Amino acid sequence: MSESTANSINMRVHVVRDFASSDLFDRTFKEGMALVEETAGYLDGDGRRDSRLLSREDALLYAGESMRLTTRLMQIASWLLVQRAVREGDMEASDACDDKYRLSPLASESAEAAQVLPNGLLSLLDRSNRLYERISHMDKRMFIDAEPEQGAVNPVISQLQRLQSAFGLEA
Repeated sequence: MSESTANSINMRVHVVRDFASSDLFDRTFKEGMALVEETAGYLDGDGRRDSRLLSREDALLYAGESMRLTTRLMQIASWLLVQRAVREGDMEASDACDDKYRLSPLASESAEAAQVLPNGLLSLLDRSNRLYERISHMDKRMFIDAEPEQGAVNPVISQLQRLQSAFGLEA
């Protein structure tokens, strides 16, 4: 492993650890899990009732959108649970950097959904999209943007490494 690759991994590991122990993570985790619970309650309760009032065609659209909603929320929950596992010491931060834990891009929205779907589902879709976008941005910043360009030297990181070497501290 090259020194550049090792530095990139170390930098990402520090970023993951810092994020997992942050107040931002706490708030995002609580918001994400609350949205999962709220969605489950809606889909099992009012959403079930609302879907019965729709035409057959609209009910199919409702089913498709509710599946996309639950898939999106499960991706959010999985990402958050990986970060929590790092925080609690159940997972190494370096393992959390693996590509298999990255979020996939959002599927495009259905334009016709806004016209026929119940407001409860539309609200959950909107909120889950916004949360997904925020987490996707965090994921990108932590795991993609954190990778230095080949040959580029970050002067701050370089100085920190020199200080760590001078005082015998590990990176």
